[in-house]
Amino acid sequence: MTDLTAQFLSEVTTRIQRLGTEKGPIEAAITAVTDAVAAGGVVQAFGTGHSEAFAMEIAGRAGGLIAANRIPLRALVLRGGKTISDLGGAALERDPDVAENLLSLYDIQPNDIFMIASNSGVNGSIVGLALAAKARGHKVIAVTSFDHTLKVTPKHPSGKRLMEVADIAIDNLAPFGDSTLKLEGGFGVGAVSSITAAFIAQRITIGVAEELLRRGKTPPLYISANIPGGDEHNRALEDLYGERIRGES
Repeated sequence: MTDLTAQFLSEVTTRIQRLGTEKGPIEAAITAVTDAVAAGGVVQAFGTGHSEAFAMEIAGRAGGLIAANRIPLRALVLRGGKTISDLGGAALERDPDVAENLLSLYDIQPNDIFMIASNSGVNGSIVGLALAAKARGHKVIAVTSFDHTLKVTPKHPSGKRLMEVADIAIDNLAPFGDSTLKLEGGFGVGAVSSITAAFIAQRITIGVAEELLRRGKTPPLYISANIPGGDEHNRALEDLYGERIRGES
């Protein structure tokens, strides 16, 4: 193991250990998501760029909640009238006006809850979707880097950051700029936000499943489609939610 690899392992494990013992926002998120799912709601997961990986951890994977839907920006191309060229660069990610168009593509119900991830927490689409969800009466859970977001200027016309809009804000513990290590010449490597966000997503999922069981309810969880009976199990539960969890490939 190289010295830098060992250092990165330390940076990752130190953060994971902190997140594993977090009792504040993560526990609050578990309760809020459990309440929503128990009431028939769906988790609406959103993230752009690398933060879309967080939404993929929440929705549509083995061991995850079936009552979850991933909202990607490319849905605006698939069903929202945008062109493939619109996806190039960061224009859509920074556009504060895409939120209502995005939400109009999905069957959002009153008991749904939103989980939105963004390391910087300041791009227009991220803050815009959080504000639109709040305006519709939904709770919003944010996963963001407190260190980063407080050091950059919000890009949404409201002047707000994601953490300032959300009902519950969870720090992903990534440093400003995301990289945890420095090479000679000052180059940064060892980005950590995707790893910590995935852990947060899984800890919340586990916590929700446990809490549903404590409440006497069967947690609606995916099993791998690549094991016998997987497709049948998943399809039966997916049918309970129908188009509400259509997601996008």
